[in-house]
Amino acid sequence: MASTRRMAAAPAVLLLLLLLVATEMGTMKTAEARTCLSQSHKFKGTCLSNSNCAAVCRTENFPDGECNTHLVERKCYCKRTC
Repeated sequence: MASTRRMAAAPAVLLLLLLLVATEMGTMKTAEARTCLSQSHKFKGTCLSNSNCAAVCRTENFPDGECNTHLVERKCYCKRTC
């Protein structure tokens, strides 16, 4: 009787192991694109709003922009994948 239960449990254990191996194979890491920053040439003044910075960067043909501190000043830096 005990050997019948073990025989019935063997396929279930094998299936569980196969599922674990399959999920490990499916979680491959992908390389993330690097982000390049370039200081905006058109933004004037202290950068206080990321949305304003991004709007100016779009006029300079960049997809996005953000405020970053450079020394003691906050400046607008335009971003793109490189």
